[in-house]
Amino acid sequence: MPRVAIVTDTDSSLPLSISQPLDIIQVPIVINFNHESYAAVHEIDDAQVFARIDQYGKLPTTAAPSPGKFAEAFAQAFQAGADSVLCFCVSSEVSATYGAALTARELTPHLDITVIDTRSLSMAFGFMVLEAAEAIQTGATKEEAIARAIAVGERTHLFAALSTLKYLAMSGRVSQAAAGFASVLSVKPILTIRNGKLDLLERVRTQSKAFERVIELAAQTTNGKSIQRMSIVHVNALESAHAFEAQLRKNLTYPPDVLFAELTPGLSIHSGAGLVGVCFVTGD
Repeated sequence: MPRVAIVTDTDSSLPLSISQPLDIIQVPIVINFNHESYAAVHEIDDAQVFARIDQYGKLPTTAAPSPGKFAEAFAQAFQAGADSVLCFCVSSEVSATYGAALTARELTPHLDITVIDTRSLSMAFGFMVLEAAEAIQTGATKEEAIARAIAVGERTHLFAALSTLKYLAMSGRVSQAAAGFASVLSVKPILTIRNGKLDLLERVRTQSKAFERVIELAAQTTNGKSIQRMSIVHVNALESAHAFEAQLRKNLTYPPDVLFAELTPGLSIHSGAGLVGVCFVTGD
């Protein structure tokens, strides 16, 4: 049977400890601090990013991987014995990553490479990547793996709470005055994925109410369906993530194995430190 290799980008939020045993190749988003560039996940993590942000009082910029980096990943897959490549990319609504992967594919039109715009981000598309990789390992064809991944994507939901608007203010996404006012009122935005973007769903007061509301939204979304996979995503807030998961466990039934994952720098610099959220896949 033809061997299918899986390629993705680091905005999938997949820990390397999960992706590497499954032979998933992760092409890194680029994090730029002035004249220094780092490969997200491979060279810099959320904690290191926010240590630098707090030190210098300035956000770095991000850049999509170049077509050349995707071409290298595709070449690596074929050199390792793959007959075809299946590449999942973060939503084209938030990054030029998908376009870069398409350009890389066009450089080698004789090779069997399929590039998919997941229209999602973080573990909401990380779970799609995992589903495809696991399908391939159990003998699925590329077309079957794609179908399974898309089906998982349609049943995946993400809700997250921001702890501060400080970093959104630094990025210019909200004004400094609005961020300061919200801080005084302890306003905590609730985020979800909508139209391929991480979008503001509503606002609540205090961190405890934010966690309660995220749990309510998760329970409403499951609507009696089982939960097949669960991940707690966070930005430099592992202790809060564990406290949230303990609270979540009291209100929802889900598998014992929960994946704790960093949002990763390509996304986290836009949300800010302290974000905690839940991403889950419901049953059919």
